[in-house]
Amino acid sequence: MTEQTQTVRAEHELLQKTAPHPGYAAPAIDHELLRETSFFRSLDIKDGLYAAVILAIAVLVQLKIPHRMDGYETAILWLSAAASVGLGWFFKPLRWFIPAAVALAYLAVGLYDGDISRGDSTHGRFLLRYLLASQPAIMWQCALTLLAFFAYSAGTAGAWLKQRRQPESSGGNILLGLGDGCAWAAALAGFTGLLVRWHESYLLRPNDGHIPVSNLYEVFILFMVITALMYQYYSRKFSMQKLGAFVYFLMCVLVGFVLWYSLERGAHEIRPLIPALQSWWMKLHVPANFIGYGAFCIAAMFAAAELLSLHGNRLMPPAEQIEEAMYKVIAVGFLFFTIATILGALWAADAWGRYWSWDPKETWALIVWLNYAIWLHLRLVAGWRGKVLAWWALVGLLITAFAFVGVNMFLGGLHSYGEL
Repeated sequence: MTEQTQTVRAEHELLQKTAPHPGYAAPAIDHELLRETSFFRSLDIKDGLYAAVILAIAVLVQLKIPHRMDGYETAILWLSAAASVGLGWFFKPLRWFIPAAVALAYLAVGLYDGDISRGDSTHGRFLLRYLLASQPAIMWQCALTLLAFFAYSAGTAGAWLKQRRQPESSGGNILLGLGDGCAWAAALAGFTGLLVRWHESYLLRPNDGHIPVSNLYEVFILFMVITALMYQYYSRKFSMQKLGAFVYFLMCVLVGFVLWYSLERGAHEIRPLIPALQSWWMKLHVPANFIGYGAFCIAAMFAAAELLSLHGNRLMPPAEQIEEAMYKVIAVGFLFFTIATILGALWAADAWGRYWSWDPKETWALIVWLNYAIWLHLRLVAGWRGKVLAWWALVGLLITAFAFVGVNMFLGGLHSYGEL
């Protein structure tokens, strides 16, 4: 039951308790928040068709490449299919997003037809060279991310000017919608690029192909996709389209890093997987970790917007609304970061014979976990609200960034395979 639903019911109960006489009955209320429907009853034919498509994709993968999967990876395949169905039912736009990315990736696989040279930048096939090969798709992701930032920024500025002229205006405009469109297209290009890169790794080295989350370049792409999708969900849920400029400012910083890392360090080249990463644990640990990282970064951008709202900026949504969204995203991020930490410990035990070794990456992961555990404790138990928690979330971004990138740049340890 949501907090809003509890509030409505509490008001109704108070009306009953303060009745003018014992026989008085409070009028029945018909509030949309009280019309609760079970999750499965809310599903429709489109949800069923979507589930059928995802299951058909999983069956196709199982039939086409059984030799690439052991028992653990088969389990991960079906777990991923179930998770995709659940996510699509929960967040409806994913019902087109996931099948579209898989369809584009499968088109790229067909165009390659087992020959990596067909994606060559000079003599390869047109669609691969300019759109569907992993590197062109990722470059499209970067370009569309920049366009999304400019559209969100211009839309927010336009809403501000409109609100100054017409104070009662809601402030929405076409540029904010364009920002959403570019954001979705960027996420689709990035996700497609990762799927195609996975296939390309097998074309280059048939016995050494791997999921593309093995170095900083690849995880930055995954990070951008996850952050974009999570923002779209919370933007719709809490009606905070104007906060896109904040989130996509951070995304532009990530784009800058990806471009630098690709051009200066040649990170876009697919390299053999080092022995430490040759494990099915990577398919579970890394995505869970970056859901946490993405959530914490979104929370920091929401915190910046909340501080503006607290200082009287009427263009921003109410500070209470922003903080509620920030709390929800931190809670989700904390859950997945906890799962990732546990999976990482199990992977460490499998690879190195011990669950914890106080490696710099492990130590800073613990610091990140404690930071957000305290944040959630102060909000849920101590009842803290407002400026302090907003600033705390912003500082949390610095802690998260150091754990993500700083450790790889300045410290060594067992996780040195992710260094710059």
